[in-house]
Amino acid sequence: MQMAGLGYSEEQIELLDVATSFCRDKSPIARVRKLMDSDLGYDADVWAEMAALGWTAISIPEAHGGVGLTLAEVVPVVEQMGRHLMASPLVSSTLAAQALIFGGTEAQTSAWLPRLAEGAIGTLALSEAHGDWDLQNILATAKLEGDNVHLSGEKLFAAWAQTADIVIASVMLDGKPALVLLTAQDVAGRLRREAIIDETKRSFAVSLDGLVVSRAALLEVARATSTLSHIEQAANLLQSAEMCGGSQSVIDYTVSYLQTRKQFGKLIGEYQALKHPTVDAYVEYEKARSHLYSAANSFSDQGVGEIAVRMAKAAADATYSFAADRAIQFHGGFGFTHDCDAGLHRRAAIFHASQFGDAAWQRAKLAPLLLG
Repeated sequence: MQMAGLGYSEEQIELLDVATSFCRDKSPIARVRKLMDSDLGYDADVWAEMAALGWTAISIPEAHGGVGLTLAEVVPVVEQMGRHLMASPLVSSTLAAQALIFGGTEAQTSAWLPRLAEGAIGTLALSEAHGDWDLQNILATAKLEGDNVHLSGEKLFAAWAQTADIVIASVMLDGKPALVLLTAQDVAGRLRREAIIDETKRSFAVSLDGLVVSRAALLEVARATSTLSHIEQAANLLQSAEMCGGSQSVIDYTVSYLQTRKQFGKLIGEYQALKHPTVDAYVEYEKARSHLYSAANSFSDQGVGEIAVRMAKAAADATYSFAADRAIQFHGGFGFTHDCDAGLHRRAAIFHASQFGDAAWQRAKLAPLLLG
């Protein structure tokens, strides 16, 4: 088995260069903390700038108003967003677009992909109270009655749903998984904000009880199972990117502290008990980033792509958690306060691990793929 090369495409290099400066300038830590206390949670003007840069259109086909690239080119943008804890609906909108590209009807893709490319916001509602990361374990139901679909159940962790133009939810229809496209009007009054550990994001529960939509809201039912598999891999890839960016940031934050804080007349970075774990974190970060770009470049390769993505998520989860945890410890008592930026990264790492499978779950999924 041969994985894709670890190099960058020209498009990835260009996007990485632009994203590095944009995210640094638009998402300084003071701005991050201010947005954490806001109702919206992100800067609408910055979101409009991101759309103007074409980031919302990167992986959408040209036939639907997109740039016509792939998720591999979204990765460097999301990586830099994670590095600067930049809050935006880019990942959720990209995943909603992927759901439509992979499993939407012609009418749905024609109506919504051009709008998503221009900056409309999309999100997914796939999780439920049981917490199972198997996206096909669905309790919410749909029942067809003529041209109408009657929905019931509750979906959790719908990111940025309060401003989403579309919410794509998973339901069981005739005993099989299905996906349904809900508009902002459909979910109006049905959203409940959730308290999540990562305060740089916004998450909502969506009540489907009593909701009736047109049969035309259903995505292609025959492709629902494969679409869910595609969404899972796409989400894990982009989460890996966000976590790798966060790992780089928290390591830089730690090194800066070790080079300035003195204890007993010495810079604390001179002590091996702090130096060695920091080096370990950096080595693991470099390995995780290699896994990330291997996964990005082999994403569409059947079999190999799934292996690469699961390896990337497992590595990114472990690396981000370790780097942020060490940063908190090395900052002493201050590290456990809300004012220490390392804590924001530790919370982000915990939340990412809770979505679409943590490192242990990814490794369990990897075992049969590698040994079978």
